[in-house]
This record gives sequence, C-alpha cells and structure tokens, in this order.
Amino acid sequence: MSKIPFSESLGPSLGVEIEMALVDRETGSLRSGCPAILQVLSSADCETVKPELMECYIEVNTDVCSTVSEAGAQLREQLKAVQSAAEENGVDLLFSATHPFSSWHDQQVSDNERYNRIVNLLQDTARQLVTFGLHVHVGVDSGDKAVMICDRILSHLPILLAASCNSPFWEGRQTGLCSWRTKVMEGLPTAGLPPFMRNWSEYAWLVNHLIHTGFIESIREIWWDVRPHHNFGTVEVRICDMPGRLDDALGLVAYIHCLIKSLSDEIDEGLYQHDCHPMLVRQNKWRAARYGLDAELVDSQNHQLVPTREIIKSTIEKFRGISQDLGCEAELMEFGEFVQQPTWAERQMDHLERFGCQQQLVRWLVEQSRIS
Repeated sequence: MSKIPFSESLGPSLGVEIEMALVDRETGSLRSGCPAILQVLSSADCETVKPELMECYIEVNTDVCSTVSEAGAQLREQLKAVQSAAEENGVDLLFSATHPFSSWHDQQVSDNERYNRIVNLLQDTARQLVTFGLHVHVGVDSGDKAVMICDRILSHLPILLAASCNSPFWEGRQTGLCSWRTKVMEGLPTAGLPPFMRNWSEYAWLVNHLIHTGFIESIREIWWDVRPHHNFGTVEVRICDMPGRLDDALGLVAYIHCLIKSLSDEIDEGLYQHDCHPMLVRQNKWRAARYGLDAELVDSQNHQLVPTREIIKSTIEKFRGISQDLGCEAELMEFGEFVQQPTWAERQMDHLERFGCQQQLVRWLVEQSRIS
C-alpha cells in the first residue's frame, strides 16, 4: 500500500474552482472554444485557467486565498481575461450547470491523454459529463480531521445543493428537477455521496484498494460530493451547481467557508456527533435536486420536515461570529438575501415560459454571467 501524505493547512484557507460553458454567440449552442481561448490567454492566465473533459467548457481556479473577497477579486480578474479571449473567437461564457438545449452527443473530448483514458474506461457515463459545477476548498490541519468533516458535513450537502441548483434542462427538455446535473454526476462509479470513513488511514486504504484492483487509475478519479484533497490539505465540497452570477456563487462560498470552520471547531472542542442515517441524506439530496429551495428536508435529530430556507436562515445566524472572524460577513448576509428569492433553476424555467425560446434563454443567461 502506498502512503498518501496529507499536506495540512495551518488555517482555514480558501480555494474556489468554477466551470463555465462556452456558447456560440450567434446560435447560443455549446461550442468547442476552449483550445482557441487558451491560445489567446497569456502564460500567466493559463496557470489558473484550465481545459476540462470537453472542449465546450473551461475551468477557472483561484490561488490559495484567506477570504472570500480575495477569491472573488481573483476570479473577476481571471474571468475578464477569459471573457475577452472568448469574445475574440465569437464565444460567450455561460453560468449554468447544464446547457438548456445542446446535446452531449455533439461535444468534443479535450485532446488530453488523461481525459481520453477516462472516456475509454467510462464510455457514455463520461461523455454525458457536459455539466458545470462550483467546487470549494477549505484548508484543515490534518487528514483525520478532513475525513471527519467529510462525514459531519453530509447532512448539510442537500442544503448546499438546494441553494445552488441551476440545471433544470437537459437535451432541450425540462427535466422536472431543479438540478439535473446531480443526476448526471451520479452516473459515475465514484461520484455521489462518499462512504463512511473513520480516519485518514481508512481513506488511504480505500484509495489504494481502488487503484490496486484497477477500479481507478489515480486518486483524481474520485468525484464524491465532498472529498479530502491530500495535495491541497483541504476539504473539497463538490456538490454545488454553478449559480447564474459570480456574486451569488461567492455568497455560497462564504456559507461553505463558515460551515467547514464551524465543523472544524466542533471537532477541536470534542462536540459529540449524533449519527445521521445515510438514507436520510440520500432522501434530502433527492428532495433538494427535485424542488430546490422549496424542498422540505428531514431534520436528522427529530426526523421532522423543515423548509430549507428556514434551515439556512437559522444557520446563517449561527455563523455570524465565524463570518466576522473569516472576513466574509457581507457575503454571508448577501447569501441570506439570495436564498429568499427564486433559485436560478426557477429563474430559467420562468424565463423560458415567458419568452418561449431557448436561444433567448441562453442570451439572457449570458448577460447575467457577464463580468463588467
């Protein structure tokens, strides 16, 4: 068995990754624009702007940050550069977790040895991954704590999904769900909710076992909704759809930053963790994907149904002190206002009902995504 060292973080550092669709300015369809965009960008920009599995979307990452505002400033600067490079090639950026009408059948796999290997292994379950998410890294001080947080955060994941849901359409159809991206991701053999692990040793054993038996080729092929990241020394939350505006995404980042810091503090203080049945988490995740913020979620303590917006409101109040310590109180309060409004999934459906044109919906989403 190979040793997997955890590069612990001294504080609750922050990193953000966002995935964006690339659409043709004339037709609104997905377009294989990533290679041309990367060719235009400078070498400095390309360090944080990366290709993804398909050429029709692109990823932008921050460096290690201390605050949400620092991460936001980096993302705005990077997105302006990507936006400018895209415009040179007749391409627009789209913040949505799925495209309203383009088909995954028509998309081109990126010319990358690893991506080609993944597609060869996973076949159509990989080719369908034309979805776009928001990933948030928060630094923790040990591998054991990272694994413990991945367990303790499970009951919170449906809440994050409900707030971020922004993928009601697939293949030109209204799916009836607020987050169809979640269902596409669950088609992968190493995606969805993570298994229960008691400590870093058990996590390392599992990863080594999966590699040894040929189920995965590397640790990078574990795509759980939340996972430890040994190289970065973080807990990485991956369940979120990409919201329709950067500011809304940053509010969600603030909530996640506070949540992981709160769970880390509870572990340090020796607070007892009450068990949450895995089926309750699965049930709540389904409710969140189906209904978004209108979902009623099962409380893991008393097993009663509670409106998601009420859960978020009370949790934000609990996080006020932590948000002040982390320097993200303003973003957290803006998130509290955001979740009282319709989700981005609802906004997409309402806009299509009003105007009746999917191309017009894409144009509207592009305008919402634009960084000025």
